[in-house]
Amino acid sequence: MASVNKVILIGNLGKDPEVRHLEGGVAVARFPIATSETFKDKTGAKQERTEWHNIVLWRGLAEVAEKYLRKGQSVFIEGRIRSNNYQDKEGIQRYSTEIVADNMTMLGGRSDGGSNGGYQESSASSSAGSYSNASPQSGSGGAPAGSNDEPDDLPF
Repeated sequence: MASVNKVILIGNLGKDPEVRHLEGGVAVARFPIATSETFKDKTGAKQERTEWHNIVLWRGLAEVAEKYLRKGQSVFIEGRIRSNNYQDKEGIQRYSTEIVADNMTMLGGRSDGGSNGGYQESSASSSAGSYSNASPQSGSGGAPAGSNDEPDDLPF
């Protein structure tokens, strides 16, 4: 039987990416993003629930994150869930869950003034071993915003 491990998230960075360079110059970036949902409880009061996700980017995507992503910015992440277990310094068994990203799109946010909003990082995605097409639904084929001749005042 076939199985699928696919995650799609849109959220805000909780802190600047932490980037390390492994042997051979391979870059890996880690950062948390927050996703929030609002709902009404039984009494009708509005509630908000925030979920934190640990994101891991490799190679070209990690280098793009290091250069362009900052705390507070919105980002679109496509990837897969990976769970790990390990023993800490005291010998206690610990568990962690992270999202290994195959594709990332910077959506802008409060710290960049929208200067890179809508920018598609397809070249870094493919250099990171991505097997997905960078946002084919965007209509730009993964190119930077404004690089096609389409009007940007679409009615939807």
